[in-house]
Amino acid sequence: MTKPVFRFAPSPNGRLHLGHAYSALLNADFARRFEGRLLLRIEDIDITRCRPEFEEAIYEDLAWLGLRWEEPVRRQSEHFGDYRAAFRTLKGRGVAYPCFCSRKDIAEAVACREAETGRAWPHDPDGAPLYPGTCRNLSAVEIEPRIAAGERHAWRFDMAALKKLLPGPHGYHRFDCDGHEERMAADPWRWGDAVIVRKDTPTSYHLSVVVDDTLQGVTHVVRGQDLEAATDLHVLLQVLLGLPTPLYHHHGLVLDPEGDKLAKSRQSQALAELRAAGATPQAIRQRLGF
Repeated sequence: MTKPVFRFAPSPNGRLHLGHAYSALLNADFARRFEGRLLLRIEDIDITRCRPEFEEAIYEDLAWLGLRWEEPVRRQSEHFGDYRAAFRTLKGRGVAYPCFCSRKDIAEAVACREAETGRAWPHDPDGAPLYPGTCRNLSAVEIEPRIAAGERHAWRFDMAALKKLLPGPHGYHRFDCDGHEERMAADPWRWGDAVIVRKDTPTSYHLSVVVDDTLQGVTHVVRGQDLEAATDLHVLLQVLLGLPTPLYHHHGLVLDPEGDKLAKSRQSQALAELRAAGATPQAIRQRLGF
């Protein structure tokens, strides 16, 4: 019988905090409980923010917590070819188009639409305004010279085309601590024409994580509730690429005293700081309920 495969997949763009520790420990706990395997993946597609010293710190922090994982560790920056191949498949199915818009362009277009209609523009689950479709219907005659000239561009899903091609319904199964499963509906359309290849790298979080989970044989994805809505897009990508859909478990988030989720961008207290202040791995585990 094939063993379940779990993975913890941090980004080396800052030091790990208690929220990361909880997710890593929960993955390890599930792997132990289900007699499965635990993998570590370094999600470093953002080559401008990810740094080697933060990657080394991830290994140090996780080892300090007493965690062990299988080798070798998959580093996304070493596998851009896998993501390019997956994107070629998507592009070949006619469900993606290049987008030359900047954030400022999008904000101005949304403001114009709101002024014209007198209604608030819809937003995606992460709170960003839905893409207004500025580049959706550009012709090849317009697109090709701009790309040939090196104009920076992302690639977006054409959700209208996708809805015709794969109307659904789409869904996945989530699992709980006892292994019970429940069917969940996925609604990728609420994301609008989401970016699937960024301007600065030949992939996106959504595309790379789906490809990685398949190539690594991941069967159970355990991650925070802040990524639950993204599963809509991941399920759609899995269907488009003919990939298996893992089981999912989205855990509660560790919050700061103000009730906000911990985040590197807000300089949440790092595990290294807690360690320097005298915290022990046992104390961290107990604090997090392990």
